[in-house]
Amino acid sequence: MLVAPSILSADFGNLERDIKAICDAGCDLVHVDVMDGHYVPNLTIGPVVVEPVAKVATKPLDIHLMVENNNFFVDLFAPLKPKYLSFHIESEKHPHRLIQKIRSLGISPAIVLNPHTKVEEIEYLIEDLDMVLLMSVNPGFGGQKFIPTVIEKAKKLKELISKRNPSCLIEVDGGVSNKNIKELKEAGVDIVVAGSYVFGSSNYEEAIKSLKI
Repeated sequence: MLVAPSILSADFGNLERDIKAICDAGCDLVHVDVMDGHYVPNLTIGPVVVEPVAKVATKPLDIHLMVENNNFFVDLFAPLKPKYLSFHIESEKHPHRLIQKIRSLGISPAIVLNPHTKVEEIEYLIEDLDMVLLMSVNPGFGGQKFIPTVIEKAKKLKELISKRNPSCLIEVDGGVSNKNIKELKEAGVDIVVAGSYVFGSSNYEEAIKSLKI
């Protein structure tokens, strides 16, 4: 299991310290939640903040867009060369076009599904994706309780991926901890996003290690 701590739960007064700490503690990706205050009822960070994060991080960035104007935000963050750039299928009228654009920029494209969104929504896009992110909480805020139905959803997605694009990864974001990591692993999940579980712990290395099963 790969672990991508979400910096949404970091101490923004000591962001450089926290970024270095999770990288030293063995994380695989640094997850960045970008919210525009329109698609979700929260406003987070732009490239002015993420650019120094990219310089400090020794692990690749995993940027998750929770926005309405996806094209605009892709153009903003693409120069930072994240490993993954994901957008919500619910917020995009032309997802295939946007996937192609992200890939043309040398970035791995990924699509996000909200808790209520069916896997079938991306059936005809799966072959063009490098990752699918399943939200296991409603997007917008950290520290929420894990929605257990995502386990069955991950299994269903894994079946689709196995048939159509075996190299595509599954990521889960929201309420992840050592209490549900075994079920997520068994469901076929490859990457977990963990914000409050990692940053709220007294030992980042132990917290990350407990998810690497």
